[in-house]
Amino acid sequence: MNNSVGNTGRVLWAGLRALLVLTLVCGVLYPLAVTGVARLTMPGRANGSEIADASGKVVGSELIGQTYTLPLKDGEETPAPDLRWFQPRPSNGLGTNSVNTQYSIVLSGATNRSGDNEDLIRWVKDAKAAVVEDNSTPGHAVKPSDVPADAVTSSGSGLDPHISPEYAKLQVHRVAARNGLDVAAVEKLVADHTDGRILGFVGEPRVNVLRLNVALRDMIGRQ
Repeated sequence: MNNSVGNTGRVLWAGLRALLVLTLVCGVLYPLAVTGVARLTMPGRANGSEIADASGKVVGSELIGQTYTLPLKDGEETPAPDLRWFQPRPSNGLGTNSVNTQYSIVLSGATNRSGDNEDLIRWVKDAKAAVVEDNSTPGHAVKPSDVPADAVTSSGSGLDPHISPEYAKLQVHRVAARNGLDVAAVEKLVADHTDGRILGFVGEPRVNVLRLNVALRDMIGRQ
């Protein structure tokens, strides 16, 4: 009986030592080592891929989308877009029951609705009509066929920080008109902030909306 108790005690002590060692190695030393190497070799990414404006103030992360909206008015459930700025793709997240309806990072996810879902079809049609209306300016009418898919659909996460070059170009005339800028200058701004495929073949060309709007603010300030 005493031998059994002693063996049990030794097994428990061995298990406890293994737990303590693994906790120290895997829970403390390894994360510290990985964090240290990351901060030495890629400090920007290790610190959240932050984006700063011309004054050096951090205004967000290049990995997470943001909204550019007007202050919420009485009676409004969602604020209207501030059309002075380039707009991101919709962020329906997990739908109307989600906390992620305004690029909140508390929760992310897709609507998971099928292509023939009535709600989804209505959302896309309404979004397309709004894009056409918002981006049509005197002398420049946007046609429904001009509207790319990312202008009317949210991403799988609902937090996509990028839009397609096509959607960015579609917004150029409206942004130029709202800010009193030359269209050609805004077109060049979009071109300068269009990233190509990674390694020339991975992914699709894209425009980071936050970086583009930071550059737009600088351009407006130089007027």
